Amino acid sequence: MKPESGPTPASPIVRAFSPLQIGPLTLRNRFIKSATNEGMTPRGVPSQALLKLHENVAAGGAALTTVAYCAVSPDARTFVDQAQLDGSTLAPFRALTDAVHRHGAAASAQITHGGCFTFLPELSTRRPLSASGGLNKVGLMSGRFFKQAMSERDMDACAAQFAQAARHAREAGFDAVEIHMGHGYLLSQFLSPLYNHRDDAYGGNAAQRALFPLRVLRRVLDAVGRDCAVLCKIGVTEGVKGGGNAKDAAEIAQLLEAEGAHMLVLSGGMNVESVWQLFGSPLPNEARANVSNPIVRMAMHVQKFTEPRFDGFREMYFLEHSRKVREAVTLPLAYLGGVRSAVNVAQAMEEGFDAVAMARALLYEPGFVARLRREANAASGCTSCNRCVVSMYTPGGTACILQGENDPAPNRIPAQLSAS
Repeated sequence: MKPESGPTPASPIVRAFSPLQIGPLTLRNRFIKSATNEGMTPRGVPSQALLKLHENVAAGGAALTTVAYCAVSPDARTFVDQAQLDGSTLAPFRALTDAVHRHGAAASAQITHGGCFTFLPELSTRRPLSASGGLNKVGLMSGRFFKQAMSERDMDACAAQFAQAARHAREAGFDAVEIHMGHGYLLSQFLSPLYNHRDDAYGGNAAQRALFPLRVLRRVLDAVGRDCAVLCKIGVTEGVKGGGNAKDAAEIAQLLEAEGAHMLVLSGGMNVESVWQLFGSPLPNEARANVSNPIVRMAMHVQKFTEPRFDGFREMYFLEHSRKVREAVTLPLAYLGGVRSAVNVAQAMEEGFDAVAMARALLYEPGFVARLRREANAASGCTSCNRCVVSMYTPGGTACILQGENDPAPNRIPAQLSAS
């Protein structure tokens, strides 16, 4: 009996290898490298290590690779070495996008503002900005005990910063921008009932909480929407009592669709309250102990006390929540959360999602998409141990520990395209 090689014409995974139109962009297939913090932008500048990571994913068959956490302004950063999209970083970002393009893939810049989720030593404001003022639980770890509610003027300025960052992304050769509206960052702080306690037009029900994020989306669409695909990353569940749920996500998705978003990337969890929800499994104890940053280490230990019990990793862990969003909208949706086999990909396609987004599986094996095309029963060797999550704080940046740590030298060099 011959071994299976490649999907049959009747296999639902075949759809995953068909082109996908999102706004003005046509993707060669429906596989997306989702945004992850790689720790490869020292002093905010994309490094050669970051270029090679995304180039390898592009060479490995993915259609779109997402460069994470590009801050829209100096105050928008969560940490000092976070990437920033401005005039000073255009050349290294252009080198990265050129490297991706020469393998036939597209590149997306995730643009974000941390809001009160910041560990910067200095800000231009006395207190970090957020949806609401008052006690800043994130700041309990960094000495910023209070946050301030954004004014109309603050919101206008911030929306303009998102639009300008999107223009910089276009100039740097990115084919798409992904507006980060999840995980507890600024736009999520407006969407989340955990953070948004405003009593004006921007607080209250899900539609009111979405008003500022919708303004940001409109400004970005007006700035680059004819040239670049404009995606939004939203949470389908915050995974904590009193937080946003799938019903909220479905309503927010409808509003984003009506405003003109080209695609939504569905995620979940919050950085402070439910980090385990992001990954579908907890961070290992030894990973917490090995984090050199004392603030982050303390935060991880605090989170350990609030984690639920896990009986092993569960594939497709956001599926139940994401289905409710799929039922509510018709625009393209990228399913994210526990995809690590051909069976998972086929299920996502059968459930009506238009693309699948992966991170850990592609960190373990950048050529996983190409193998999915070759092998009908392909499965990732990723164990979802989550040690890659904290390896971002090592000198070489994020790496799969099963493959070994990265050489730190390329992470000290600004990205530049080689002749090879």
